[in-house]
Amino acid sequence: MAEGKPLNDQDRIPWLCHLHDILMREHASGQNAIVACSALKKRYRWILENGETGIKSASGQSLEQEVPTPPKILFVHLAGPMDLIARRLGKRKGHFMPPDLLQSQFDTLEPPSAPENFLSISLEKPVSEIISEIEEYVRSIC
Repeated sequence: MAEGKPLNDQDRIPWLCHLHDILMREHASGQNAIVACSALKKRYRWILENGETGIKSASGQSLEQEVPTPPKILFVHLAGPMDLIARRLGKRKGHFMPPDLLQSQFDTLEPPSAPENFLSISLEKPVSEIISEIEEYVRSIC
């Protein structure tokens, strides 16, 4: 991305599997964890939940129905209009993702939907309100 090229699935999948392993390690030790990443596609979120078993097998068969239920992961979808996100990206200094890749992110985006476990929050809200909304939601489901 730093070179101005959007990532593809082959770039993302090893990283998503690594994040899955971190989440499972924390779960196994009785800890909760927060991971921030752009899991833009449903498939990416599936891999975060299921690791390598979430990837299609070599024969092209989807393994989605064959895996045990993973620990519950809440995906927080921070949704906002492209112009707002573009303005914020333009203010970043030294970040690896250049603003001209924003369109590729929107092109790739598959917003979460049922039956995924997610919460959508508008980026147009103040950060303090976003955090409060997430905390309130988590308290309500625990």
